[in-house]
Amino acid sequence: MSTRAAKRQTKLDLDPTTVRKARSLARKAGRPIVTMARKHTTVAVERATLRLAGLEGADPDGTPWVNRLLDVVRADVGLEHGVALPVWDALRRGEADDLATLAQKASAGSVTFRLPEGREATRAGAAARRQVASGVKRIDARRRERDRLVARWGDAPRQPWIYLIVATGDIYEDIPQAQQAAREGADVIAVIRSTGQSLLDYVPEGATREGFAGTYATQENFRLMRAALDESSKELGRYVRLTNYASGLCMPEIAALAGLERLDMMLNDSMYGILFRDINPIRTFVDQRFSRQVHARAGIIINTGEDNYLTTADAVEAAHTVTTSQLLNEYFGKEAGLEDWQLGLGHAFEIDPEIPDSFRMELAHALLARELFPDAPLKWMPPTRHMTGDVFRGYLLDGFFNLAGALTGQGILLVGMMTEAVVTPWLSDRDLALQNVRYVMNAAGNLAEDFRPAPDGFIAERARRVLGETIDLLDRIVTDTDAAGDPPLLAAIADGTFGLMKRPADGGRGLDGVARKSAAYYNPATEILEEGQ
Repeated sequence: MSTRAAKRQTKLDLDPTTVRKARSLARKAGRPIVTMARKHTTVAVERATLRLAGLEGADPDGTPWVNRLLDVVRADVGLEHGVALPVWDALRRGEADDLATLAQKASAGSVTFRLPEGREATRAGAAARRQVASGVKRIDARRRERDRLVARWGDAPRQPWIYLIVATGDIYEDIPQAQQAAREGADVIAVIRSTGQSLLDYVPEGATREGFAGTYATQENFRLMRAALDESSKELGRYVRLTNYASGLCMPEIAALAGLERLDMMLNDSMYGILFRDINPIRTFVDQRFSRQVHARAGIIINTGEDNYLTTADAVEAAHTVTTSQLLNEYFGKEAGLEDWQLGLGHAFEIDPEIPDSFRMELAHALLARELFPDAPLKWMPPTRHMTGDVFRGYLLDGFFNLAGALTGQGILLVGMMTEAVVTPWLSDRDLALQNVRYVMNAAGNLAEDFRPAPDGFIAERARRVLGETIDLLDRIVTDTDAAGDPPLLAAIADGTFGLMKRPADGGRGLDGVARKSAAYYNPATEILEEGQ
């Protein structure tokens, strides 16, 4: 641990035994979920495996070939064995010369798949592993490329990194806006996804120009934006990072595409899709584990979504659910191979500003997160819920948010817009927002080094209370017994513990795309990724 991190840990005088207990309870709550995830696969995991093996493109109707091929394999032999053995068995039997041709023939109904056994299964598995390994090697090469470019062009001068959103719906409009935002000081550009893409069970193909409140996440859009930001990085003399969303029904596939196209951050939360998109909990946990294994290999920083809880639940009463989720995301992330520097755990400035001492409570919550996760690049989210349309009040709130970020040493600071929840921000709104950030950060300097709340004062007491409530909640979760034998965390999610959303384990979108693995199941991507941990 760095000296700076060690200094941070002394500010709230948190009891080390209490912190260890919180992490221990998070492990107990998370471990049954990991066991469950290991025993299941999903259509998205299998399609991601085909993408790592190099299968690209779509049919004339826009349906990706990975979907077409998997659908036929599933109809012939089921999902529970995985896609690798049936597909590479067919290739070895001469049904086609490559994956693309095989997918086209399968879609036309001219290929029948089988589950090979014995020596044939061994040979099919070896062939599948060789081809998937080539995709993983491409991800490794993109990671090394990022390291070289950061060394060549330099990095952002200091944290927090300034994180700014573009979201026109048209990738060719997003590019110049992203480049200009980088010139104005943004360190991270996030391309918001088109509304509803998380509910699509396929990844659109090609460059897109007609998104709704965002731009579709596609491999070609990733490639175009990454190339544009590389131009900006060279111009500015600092590496500009690119963010998108690995969530929803295609989480594993988008994670794989992000690794192949050298994205730097991905929004990837363990429970967001369950709570706010009503995606089946089992599907989500299986998909998120695989996606995080890919992110770990690719050197991608994940951003988690705890800030969303505070848009539906009260930010004071539900503060401990944010900390609970952060601890769970930390456990799930590290189990999948992520390191501390890759854990962009989320939280937000969402307390009603009319509440007395609201700013002090915001500081308590932010400092608690900073000290619990001293080496994580925490993602600090601006006020949204209590923005009223009064742009002057909103601009002031954003200034307080920026100051809280400076005081508590946040790692990634999303730029707040004074017109939040009123209109889609104009470029001038963004310019003013960036001026706000620059002023506060320049004026505050390293104020985090000087900020030390009184040991028994309001801030320290509030932080310790939230941590205590977190331990109480985790203790209730791990001691709960479910009649169906499901992991206790699934029961807590079903009860509306997080974000007031009740999501039962047998409900939600995408459950029909989950299968329990058979004894013959084989996935070379999972095998390779787990070997690298």
